[in-house]
Parts: sequence; C-alpha cells; structure tokens
Amino acid sequence: MTLIKSISGIRGTIGGKVGDNLTPVDAVKFASAYGTWLKKYIGKEKITVVVGRDARISGPMIHNLVVNTLIGLGIDVIDLGLSTTPTVEVAVPLEKAEGGIILTASHNPKQWNALKLLNEKGEFLNGEEGLKILEIAEAEAFDFSDVDDLGEIMINDAYMDIHIDEVLNLPLVDVDAVKAAKFKVVVDGVNSSGGIIIPRLLELMGVEVVELYCEPNGHFPHNPEPLKEHLTDISELVVKEKADLGIVVDPDVDRLAFICEDGEMFGEEYTLVACADYVLSKTPGNTVSNMSSSRALRDVTNLHNGSYEASAVGEVNVVELMKKNNAVIGGEGNGGIIYPELHYGRDSLVGVALFLTHLANKKMTVSALRASYPEYYMSKNKIELTPQIDVDAILIAMTEKYKNEDITTIDGVKIDFAENWVHLRKSNTEPIIRIYTEASSQEKADTLALRIIDEIKAVAGL
Repeated sequence: MTLIKSISGIRGTIGGKVGDNLTPVDAVKFASAYGTWLKKYIGKEKITVVVGRDARISGPMIHNLVVNTLIGLGIDVIDLGLSTTPTVEVAVPLEKAEGGIILTASHNPKQWNALKLLNEKGEFLNGEEGLKILEIAEAEAFDFSDVDDLGEIMINDAYMDIHIDEVLNLPLVDVDAVKAAKFKVVVDGVNSSGGIIIPRLLELMGVEVVELYCEPNGHFPHNPEPLKEHLTDISELVVKEKADLGIVVDPDVDRLAFICEDGEMFGEEYTLVACADYVLSKTPGNTVSNMSSSRALRDVTNLHNGSYEASAVGEVNVVELMKKNNAVIGGEGNGGIIYPELHYGRDSLVGVALFLTHLANKKMTVSALRASYPEYYMSKNKIELTPQIDVDAILIAMTEKYKNEDITTIDGVKIDFAENWVHLRKSNTEPIIRIYTEASSQEKADTLALRIIDEIKAVAGL
C-alpha cells in the first residue's frame, strides 16, 4: 500500500497508516494545503472551489472530508457530487471559481483514490504550484476560519448536462450527420460516472446505446485501465449486438478507447489520431502529444501540412506545449483528447463527439477507418520498483549504451531508432518504471521491449 505525493496531487490506497496511505487524515491535510495555498496566492477575500468525484466506493467519504475541510478554511464549495474529471474542468471557469478538486484515481483499481488539483482555468497546476502545496502540507501551515467566516456549500448536479451541451455546441460536432448515420454503440462505463454521461451524450446524438457496466456503484468489473486484456466482455458484446462500435472510458472519463465492429481494438493510441485527422481536415494547424505516444499522430499531422511536437509525459506538459505551439488538438496516446476549442483538458465526451462526426462523414466501418491510418504497434510494459533499484542510475546507463542514437532526456530517456523507438521513464502515479516501445509490427515492438527489459535488469542486477 502506498501514498504518492506529486505536483499533480496526492494519490494513494484507502486504509492503513497515516502518511503511508490515503487515510482520512491525509485527505484533510492535503485539502487544507490546497485551500491554504489558494487563499495565500489568489489573494481574494472570498474564494470558491468546484469539487466533484467519480463513483469509487471511497468517493463519498473522501468527498465529505475534502468539502468540509475547505468549508473550515472559509472557502465556498460548488459541489457537483458524482461527476467526471473533464466536467469539473469545464465547470471551474464557467462558475468563475478560483480552483477545483477532482476526487478520482483515474485508471487505478478500486482501492485507490486521489485529489487532483485545478487552477482557476480548470487546468492542472504547474510544477511550481504543486511543490508549494506539498511544502504547506509538510509544514502543516494551516490557519482555519472562525465560526462566523466558515464557507458555504452550494450543490449543483446539473453540470453533466451542461458539459454535454458545451460539447454538442462545438462547431465541428455535427449532430445531424451522426443521427443520420443511425449508429448502434456498446458503452462500457466500468461502473463509474462514464456510465451515466456517455450514454446520455450518445442518446442526444441519436445513437442507439447498449449499456455494459454502466451502474455507477464503484465496483469495477475489470481492471479500469482501458487496455485490450481488460476489454474482452465489450469486444464480445459488440459482435453479438452487431454494433457499429464499442466505447470504453476509464472511471473519471478522461481516457477513451474504441472497439471496432469486428470486436478488435481500434487501438487506444489511435483515438487521438482519428480525432486529429478530422479536426485537421476542417481546421488545419499543429498538434502535440507526449513522448510515449505513437508516431502515427506525427504522420497524420504532416499529411495535413501541420507541425507536430512531443512533450514530456503528463497533461500539464502537453497543455503547456499546445499553448506554445497554438495546437488545434493534442493529447496523450492513452486515449486522452485535448481540444482547446472547449478546454485544455483530456475529455472523452469531446473525443466521442468528434470521432462519431468523423465516422459519419467518412461513411465507412470503424475497422476500415483504422486501416486507413499508418500501421504502428506498441508494447507497454513496466518493472515494479523496489527500494534497491536506482532508477536514475539505470536511465544514465541506458543513455550511455545508446549514445549514438537519437536520444531525448526531457522525461526519462527516449531512444529513437530509424524504424522504432523505446521510452523509459519513472511513473508519476505508481512505483514502477514504464517501458514503452513502438514498431511496424507487434512482434517487433514486443521483441524490442523484452530486449530493453533484459538490459535494464542486467544494469540493476535483478
């Protein structure tokens, strides 16, 4: 069991000892630090924070602790209740709030939860801001409000519908074209808030919906990370129902994967590729994804005469580079779509609406659409960290070993070979080293990954 403190928030498992896990005491401590930071650095007399959560079993407990801690600091709370990460991000600027907290551990299993922290734009905090909050938490430098100055709670459960309206009003979302296509779609909501918001969006777009695991009770029926090995149930149901496609989201609805009509994975990496292809065809421009994402986005961007750049891993890094390069769309290869026309945050609702519009315009099957894109295959692996493993020494050794290749070290080590690449980095959210490879076939990607893993183990003496 573990507690991970990073610049993007605090994440941990429920239960156990204070400081080692995400206990009630730790939830209060970090909510206090965030609220204290807001009061100190925003400098306004009255501060408002938007709070929402996914459907995790621990959600109501953590939610009540966080909300009442903010109240104790004299901060007003707009309580969205059961929500999604992009919904909270959209709500913060619409409510003219000074910040937001999303209570979700994203794709982590059910024993995990987290506090994800937003600024007044509804975007994740930068590294400097995150470090200040960690320092306040460590020093426990909190000053709570007197009884006459406590904050107030305003409950607003309309934001899922507001979020859907914002998506449907985007100029590139063609609801009429999607309605005319008469799509039938299976939705796997992993028994979280995506099970409410995605079917609701689809029905307003005239799509026939078959629901799978759409009861938001927090009992995830499979590992909630939307990878092929976790998605056999929806793959089988898409074929059985003769559906046009399947849609899978993670518990907080910021990662999106599609299933082809034949039950095969569209490929999580290709969610962004397809959406970008559509957006670039209508509004030419630049794109950004992170260093662990497929080269396919670069290829599609080049076809549309745009410019592609890769950022360090992490949404805040992608967003920063998108702003710098005026990217019209960007995101992460894990199925995260960032479309600045609505907001700078990964948003599965935007991804679904853009993808279905694209599919309706193309008048082809999902598998045919997938076949129209450059063929790349990824292998995503990890090595569990122990106290004995010196990650920095491993990365230095691998950099030295491949010093004659094209190497990038802004985030771990990425080695670009002519036909393939490997990216090694320490995870921000789990005690692991991630090893991502990409090549022109799955066999080549897997073989490269196994070779690199063996080399890492040799360096680490494992």
